[in-house]
Amino acid sequence: MGNASEIFLFVSRISKDNDFIMATLYTIFGVLSVLGNGILLFVAYRKKSSLKPAEFFVVNLAISDLSMTISLFPLAIPSAYAHMWLFNLTTCTVYAFCGVLFGLCSLSNLTVLSCVCWLKVCCPNYGNKFSYCHASLLVAGIWCYAGVFAVGPLSGWGEYGAEPYGTACCINWHAPNYSAAAMSYIICLFFFCYIVPCTVIFLSYTFILVTVRGSRQAVQQHMSPQNKITNAHALIVKLSVAVCIGFLTAWSPYAIVSMWAAFGKSTDVPPMAFALAAIFAKSSTLYNPIVYLVFKPNFRKSLCRDVAHCRSTFCRCICEHTSTQKGTCKQTHHIDECNSTRLSNGLPENHRTCRHCPCTETVTGAKENFTDYSPQQTARILQGSVHTEVAVSQLSNELQSDFL
Repeated sequence: MGNASEIFLFVSRISKDNDFIMATLYTIFGVLSVLGNGILLFVAYRKKSSLKPAEFFVVNLAISDLSMTISLFPLAIPSAYAHMWLFNLTTCTVYAFCGVLFGLCSLSNLTVLSCVCWLKVCCPNYGNKFSYCHASLLVAGIWCYAGVFAVGPLSGWGEYGAEPYGTACCINWHAPNYSAAAMSYIICLFFFCYIVPCTVIFLSYTFILVTVRGSRQAVQQHMSPQNKITNAHALIVKLSVAVCIGFLTAWSPYAIVSMWAAFGKSTDVPPMAFALAAIFAKSSTLYNPIVYLVFKPNFRKSLCRDVAHCRSTFCRCICEHTSTQKGTCKQTHHIDECNSTRLSNGLPENHRTCRHCPCTETVTGAKENFTDYSPQQTARILQGSVHTEVAVSQLSNELQSDFL
């Protein structure tokens, strides 16, 4: 791995028990994140023709969260279990680059989403003109904005290195102690990628809450037909605020600890503080799918419809496979047994659809054939002390006339 200082940085500085707990939590977060974001992207793909422009940011957020999970967790989990960084410096740099890129992309995405919500709720004359082209341009701008700060350390503006706890990589928070370029990078990063986004998000949702509250009072007083619009705005507010609060709650501890290390004495920051902050930061990938799949009506309805469709398809395949083995759709006598009950004389009385046979055409044909049957009358003939039962049609003409 290099010289002694590099080896020291890449060996865990927390206990093995804490590393084991971190690896276990990362495993749980990784599985839930892949499932949640994967399902959210699947639902978005199934309803892609009806996606609204604002929902592009939901999809983009899921993409960045899923990308972070796939690129970081497979490296962080085995390293935590091994109590040391298992890979080389190049992998460490790629790991740090992906963490910064996807993390800043998610935060920038939430910032733009809050602005779009503010525009649609507080300025509907302009918000109603927000189109798919606008959403696409903003999504591209989000990735470019995050890419500038992610590429910075690769070009000499800042540095990437090992995390203070030793089993992961990120920005080198100790570099400002000896590098003016690293200090300027971290100051810009903290201001433009944390202070400004948090301020914009806070102000946007403050104005939205005030506007929605005023609209709701107007609706209650005048019963205007905009009740549905107001409810939709309230739903947008609840969902977006939930996502932003979860994300900011996850990343704020890491921002505080990193600024402590950058602008204070880095040796005074406990490695365990960085480890706990990293756990909170990586848990941010869980909030987006939970909120949108559970609380957003159109995503929830689409998911329920897709699940029901898959379940019915699976059950139909199982039924057809079972029916084929039993021959329920190929043997006429079995269809007779399924579709009728019999009288004491062995003739069909009532024709019903077979519960076990999925071949509707065959059953329909069987029903048509059953119309040819008609229950026959029988007569009991007493001959001495013996009773016999025969069909009336089998009696002689004389006996038939007497019976009828």
